[in-house]
Amino acid sequence: MSAGAADRLGGMRSLLATVSDLHDTLALLQWDQQTCMPGAAAGGRAEQLATVSRLAHERSTDPELGRLLEALEPEADPETDDGALVRVALRDFRRATRLPSELVEDLARATALADSAWAAARQASDWGRFAPHLERIVALVRETAEAYGFEEHPLDPLIDIHEPGMTRARLAAVFAELREALLPMVRTVAEQPDGREAPLHGDFDEAAQEAFGREVVARFGYDWRRGRQDRAVHPFCTGIGPDDVRITTRFDRTFLQTALFSTLHEAGHAMYEQGVSRAYARGALAGGASTGVHESQSRLWENQVGRSRAFWRAFYPRLRELFPAALQTVELEAFYRAVNRAAPTPIRVEADELTYNLHVLLRFELEAGLLEGSLAVADLPEVWNARMAEYLGITPAGDAEGVLQDVHWSSGAFGYFPTYTIGNLLSAQLFEAALAARPEIPEEMERGAFDALRAWLAEHVWRHGRKYDPDDLVTRATGRPMEPGPYLRYLREKFGELYELPVEVAAEA
Repeated sequence: MSAGAADRLGGMRSLLATVSDLHDTLALLQWDQQTCMPGAAAGGRAEQLATVSRLAHERSTDPELGRLLEALEPEADPETDDGALVRVALRDFRRATRLPSELVEDLARATALADSAWAAARQASDWGRFAPHLERIVALVRETAEAYGFEEHPLDPLIDIHEPGMTRARLAAVFAELREALLPMVRTVAEQPDGREAPLHGDFDEAAQEAFGREVVARFGYDWRRGRQDRAVHPFCTGIGPDDVRITTRFDRTFLQTALFSTLHEAGHAMYEQGVSRAYARGALAGGASTGVHESQSRLWENQVGRSRAFWRAFYPRLRELFPAALQTVELEAFYRAVNRAAPTPIRVEADELTYNLHVLLRFELEAGLLEGSLAVADLPEVWNARMAEYLGITPAGDAEGVLQDVHWSSGAFGYFPTYTIGNLLSAQLFEAALAARPEIPEEMERGAFDALRAWLAEHVWRHGRKYDPDDLVTRATGRPMEPGPYLRYLREKFGELYELPVEVAAEA
């Protein structure tokens, strides 16, 4: 690289660091909004978020940054960190310059106001309180899609934000394959009510739940010196720089699973953030390769690890110590079957592995309808309930456990939901590859140790940040791009054994 290029690279890094700091500030404001902000502060916070969003967008689209990136692109070696930084930063810049600052500010303000409206509407199970806010958000998101530009569908540019290179058409094909494979299994399992979930219901002290979750994720490798856990209506993880990666959860004193698995899930996200190369801090390569790859880490630690027999052989004795009255007569195998109970539920975040992707499919289809104009916001609850009945055979009792259950639309996160299914597929594909490379992983897990798994993920996924696009990263790690096969094998083997599914039903998956 020439001396002039080195100077340009330094100037680019300085500008990107400012952009990163502004985004981290936004993340901190949003974390506070979700965890401990006074309710009366919603209006002021909306203005603060709008201002910082506008400033971040203006810095992201600084013409000087564009000139530096355009000048650096011809000399950038794509195999080096510097070359990857230029490539990713230039892609981010070109996308950001398509959005007017006024649109960014309007969307930030609208979503900030919608957040508190959604929380109140969910609490009251009253769709009417939130619907006007969603009308405004859908209009702004459509405007955003048009500003980005698309050839086939307005969801395409929004999906690409979260999953570079992914399209609605490719996702529709994946969902069609999953739907065909999963529906026969889901319907067969739904016909086997067995009460196996009973051990998870009882009186579980919240402080003890929190203590257990903290112990487990510390063993996973979550660095508490660089993180913390708080409570939120909807659990999430947020990174505010490499040394400040926070997780949240919510507790249900009468249902053990709620806090436990949300903690494992969010810790998976957090360990990914903590594992990104520190050389990428305050730059375009910080963070995960995509939202779907990020989700693969949370789902892997929640499901492939946290719902395995090996895991519970290590940790169930400790759980029984904390809750002797509730669990003293519950044997390990009964508890393992309880945490892996499969049955349709109206709530996505409480859905089992077998039914989860049908929840995502429903949302994927409704988002497409809202953005293309074939579905009106006013009709959303009715259509939601009809699809829930079609896919899962159940009808929500009210809006709170139906159309209002997720926070995503209030934040304008259209195109986000499919990344949950991408994460599920990749969790199985990456875990399968890790087991092939490090066959000692299951035995370590039975001892409550995760060194081999953590090391493999750190080497093949975490440290690379955004250096590689998702298909490239996954191909380097597993030998092939994303495919449903490993995930369907995992589900077939696990639930075929748990529910003694007929061979012909399991084979269809």
